[in-house]
Amino acid sequence: MTTQPQKATAAGAESAASPAGATATSQAATSQAATSQVATSQVATTGRVLPDGEARRRIREDLRSTLIVEAAAGTGKTTALVSRIVEVLRRAPEEGGGTLDRIVAVTFTEKAAGEMKLRLRAGIEHARALAAERPDERGRLEAALAHLEAARIGTIHSFCADLLREQPVEALVDPLFQVAADDEAQSLFDQAFDAWFQRALSEPPEGVRRILRRRSRADSNGPRALLRDSAWRLADHRDFGCPWRRDPFPRTQAIDAVIDELTALAALAAHAESESDYLAQNLFKLGRYLAELQRREEVTGERDHDGLEAELVELGRWKEWRWRGGGKYYGGGLTRAEVLTQRDRAKAALDDLLMRLNADLAACLHRELRPPIQAYEVLKTRAGRLDFLDLLLRTRDLLRRGRAVREELQRRFTHLFVDEFQDTDPLQAEILILLAADHPRETDWTRAQVIPGKLFVVGDPKQSIYRFRRADVALYEATKLRLVSSGAEVLYLSTSFRSVPSIQEAVNAAFAPLMQGAATSASSTDEVSDGSRSTVQSPATQAQYVALERFRDDPPGQPAIVALAVPRPYGEYGRIVDFKVRESIPSAVAAFIHHAIQARRWMVTERERPNERVPLEARHVCLLFKRFQTFGEDTTRAYVRALEARRIPHVLVGGRSFHEREEVMAVRNALTAIEWPDDELSVYATLRGPLFALTDDVLLLYRHRFRSLHPLIAQDEADLAFTSTAGGQPLAEVGVALSVLGRLHRQRNRRSIADTLGLLLEETRAHAGIAIWPTGEQALANVLRVMDLGRRFENSGATSFRAFVERLAADAERGEAAEAPVVEEGTEGVRIMTVHRAKGLEFPVVILADPTTPAVHQNPSRYVDPERGLWAESIAGCLPVELWDRREEVLRRDREESVRLAYVAATRARELLVVPAVGDATGTTIGEPWLDVLNPVLFPQPKQRRHPTASPGCPPFGPDSVLERPARAEASERDSVAPGQHAPQRGRHGVVWWDPHTLDLDREPAAGLRQQRILQADDDGALSSASEKAHEGWLSDRSHAIQSGAIASLRVRGVSTLSKEVARRASEAEEAAQRATEVERAPRSAGEVVEPLAPDATSPPPSLAPLPPLDTTPREITFDATVVRRRGRPRGNRFGTLVHSVLAEVELEAERPQIAAVAETQARILGATSDELDAAVDSALIALQHPLLRRAAESARRGDCVREMPVMLTLADGTVVEGSVDLAFREETAGTALWTVVDFKTDLDPTDSSVRYETQLRLYAEAIEAATGERAQGIVLAI
Repeated sequence: MTTQPQKATAAGAESAASPAGATATSQAATSQAATSQVATSQVATTGRVLPDGEARRRIREDLRSTLIVEAAAGTGKTTALVSRIVEVLRRAPEEGGGTLDRIVAVTFTEKAAGEMKLRLRAGIEHARALAAERPDERGRLEAALAHLEAARIGTIHSFCADLLREQPVEALVDPLFQVAADDEAQSLFDQAFDAWFQRALSEPPEGVRRILRRRSRADSNGPRALLRDSAWRLADHRDFGCPWRRDPFPRTQAIDAVIDELTALAALAAHAESESDYLAQNLFKLGRYLAELQRREEVTGERDHDGLEAELVELGRWKEWRWRGGGKYYGGGLTRAEVLTQRDRAKAALDDLLMRLNADLAACLHRELRPPIQAYEVLKTRAGRLDFLDLLLRTRDLLRRGRAVREELQRRFTHLFVDEFQDTDPLQAEILILLAADHPRETDWTRAQVIPGKLFVVGDPKQSIYRFRRADVALYEATKLRLVSSGAEVLYLSTSFRSVPSIQEAVNAAFAPLMQGAATSASSTDEVSDGSRSTVQSPATQAQYVALERFRDDPPGQPAIVALAVPRPYGEYGRIVDFKVRESIPSAVAAFIHHAIQARRWMVTERERPNERVPLEARHVCLLFKRFQTFGEDTTRAYVRALEARRIPHVLVGGRSFHEREEVMAVRNALTAIEWPDDELSVYATLRGPLFALTDDVLLLYRHRFRSLHPLIAQDEADLAFTSTAGGQPLAEVGVALSVLGRLHRQRNRRSIADTLGLLLEETRAHAGIAIWPTGEQALANVLRVMDLGRRFENSGATSFRAFVERLAADAERGEAAEAPVVEEGTEGVRIMTVHRAKGLEFPVVILADPTTPAVHQNPSRYVDPERGLWAESIAGCLPVELWDRREEVLRRDREESVRLAYVAATRARELLVVPAVGDATGTTIGEPWLDVLNPVLFPQPKQRRHPTASPGCPPFGPDSVLERPARAEASERDSVAPGQHAPQRGRHGVVWWDPHTLDLDREPAAGLRQQRILQADDDGALSSASEKAHEGWLSDRSHAIQSGAIASLRVRGVSTLSKEVARRASEAEEAAQRATEVERAPRSAGEVVEPLAPDATSPPPSLAPLPPLDTTPREITFDATVVRRRGRPRGNRFGTLVHSVLAEVELEAERPQIAAVAETQARILGATSDELDAAVDSALIALQHPLLRRAAESARRGDCVREMPVMLTLADGTVVEGSVDLAFREETAGTALWTVVDFKTDLDPTDSSVRYETQLRLYAEAIEAATGERAQGIVLAI
């Protein structure tokens, strides 16, 4: 090979990874594919000999060796991998080459796979051009190009899915299985968990019973959500089947003992000299709690240990336990030290009890949460779904147990290429090693020997940050040791083409002392066969640092590292406090970005055009966070608002605030209004929101004028031709908006969810409106993601539009669903993402945000023992014994991973790295906040703090790096780092400490629909006076409105209610007339005076409200009956409802089997008895044979028959009568149409209520006549 291709290979940049599941766009991938070509010319121009040039040559040419390449950040490991693949395709099989169909390349994300394909295409085409005079090579390369799209280049999950589809019988999977996306898998799991939880509530097992008694934390949604989250995390590690240890624990006795100790401690409160003493206040509060506990136990006569356990958990969190007070003496002859010693002893006993209680509860829950996980497995099997863990487990099992399959796959695949090997978990490593093994008989991957040259892996243990996904440095190192023992070699790539030398120097100086590899590993002593003891070196848990070698030059006239001074770090007591830093830094970050962009002093390079310097823009900047959520709060919100206040476009990548975004809330409100048009609040929110943007005054006027905002109630166009205010919106716009919602409601279950949402966006022209928002691209992507969620919901077997709306509401309540991914390349706006999301990416300017986030949690994260199949982590806030016993070891590994996370964050920057720092801080602590590891490369020596040098490319700075410092601050200006350029404590680079006085910090946030300020400040009081008068007027109008509102403007009566009232009045009148006749006929003496009759005290009082005027037109109302036997059969409302339901649903010409089937369904719905079911079938069968219903069946064949039809009738006084007609059919005789209205009755003798039933039929007949304009008659049919 010539030297030029070698240099081209060396100059490629590191592959860009994006969130898992994201797809590569052609524009993005094409630009990435061009990177190596740009780097080729760069290396050729400089003519440099790379320090790692020999390693790069071996990667490309040494195809007979198994190579493990450890490539530092930005060293072009993906380019090196692609160059080896091209070389394999170029060579003949006898030279170590292979064909594309026998090559497997595994990437970490789908986007990385797409980028690798494009790079591979470019590499093959380049090699083909060089092989013009070698026809054999050219032919092999052309064949590879022809089959490139069929190449097995993708994630390990897609590769496993392909293998399972090829061998479904051997793998014991459904041949037509589908991969369940995360949301679909969670939906299936929710079904399983809900069913289990309902059963568990009826008879709660011990662990569930105890967790239900505990008070939920502020960042949780109650015990159910806590249990559900715990079960889901256990399901994600269900292949670790080892049960958690539950040691014998006398729970009740231990609780009683601690209560006794706390009681003795609380008794000391009475000895305090002063009740205001802080230590005494702690003890007084404890005494009050114990006294209340004693009173409760005296009332109940027993001790509730479950409830007491929950209370002790809360008691252990009291902040008063940290109060110590002042002074040597406490009181009662006790010194403060003596009381504190007893309190600390009691608190230690309480903490020990809580630890044991939590460990015991964790083991309980681990066992009790197995049933929903097993039910989840069953649901997946029935649905023909495999989740991502299933893909790995089924493939691993297939390779383990199927020798024939294993042998065939080992023979088929000649070359395996693995990218990002440090992110490989044990299952993935086992699959890959077994495929690369030299003999099919070996089923233990830890003992398998790899065929030389078959396996090529690239990774960087310094970037191993996915322990929560099972990937770990210890696993990487152990796998590396096994491969090396079987003949593999380790190569190192150190020349980084990404960052400028100053950033590289800072990174090397900061992390080299913290990454010592094997030096941090532990040793263990094992007994060998002869009885002697041998020391075995355990795999390292921290990476061995490999220094970055420079390739680029520092840009002249601008800084490469900036320490962004926190403007207001002090609390009210003169101390630097975290919450003040959190409050202060977002505005400083946004103001710094605004200054850097507006000043246009700094030039940057882009990955695609490394030789071209362009002015800094918003899209060149990335804010990196350790995490987006802290105790349920969105960490990015303050930063986003600060950017919006300065009109800086931004893109939130992968945030969990999806359902809190204004555009997503607007869509959810609209979907709710479409499904439930009676939900007037959702309708108002939709009309007022960004989709329709109607003003409050026009909505209020419409609501006042038409009494409701209902999408299904159309208004007269003449009434809508009215304008709310001078120059305001016409009411017609509200009518149009409501009609849009009404049309979508009517068709919502007749078209797909995505179509319904698409029509909504089309009718409102939302695409164009949302796209011009400050964050338009992200907002539009989020709206389109809701459409995508709808499509996936339907593909998973959705039942209705309502089910999707309810699912969105549930996800919003849980805060699930990440932001929609958008195209990174070419998208305008500052990127906001976590370090995990940014891994594999690079940006000209990187700002490390949220500097107060701790490096590790107080409790250890997880302990994994693959040999035992043990995965131990906190569930429901409880640590298992296995995790607690190894607390210090796990916390150490957590701190080591936090160091690697900071390394990944710092190495994303090309031109400028910005790190927040407090100028008054000492800068000597390392290990608390996650960015403290950078302190030695940011802070100058103490004696040099006040002696900065000139800062190139920066504005003039003042003398102080703290904007506001209280008078009693713990540090003064003379202790602060002066703004300007400094030499740090470690490293040969320069650091510019930025002066916060030069930044526009106090910018008010820009108001959007969601952030409108309803109340404004009023300095001179003019607005306040006007507001007070307006308020008084409003109170007067409100009082008048309440009085007038008490008078009904529309009276609605039910047909049945009105008929009963008419019958009751008629009965009262008849009784009164009868009593009057009896009085007149009674004998009386001469001259006796007859007093008017007093109302009978036993009769119901007459109604005070007059009856509405009823139509007196003569109508034919008759009574008829079927021949069914009524005496002795069931009676009551349920039986009558059952018969009516059957006659409403069954075909009018149905026979007994069809009637019985319908009756059984209705009986189950109503909970009817078997006697009622049998009687209903007989009654319906005989009714359908009645001549009247035969005529109805004949009309039904012509389409002139309706059943259970709602009707409304307006009477002369405006009263609206509404009801439902059992049956009505139309007949024509001699050209005259006649409607017959039939009312079914199951009474023993309907004529007993003839007045009520006649009134009911008259109203129904009148309604039919009013609606059709044709005559109607009524028949009461007793069935």
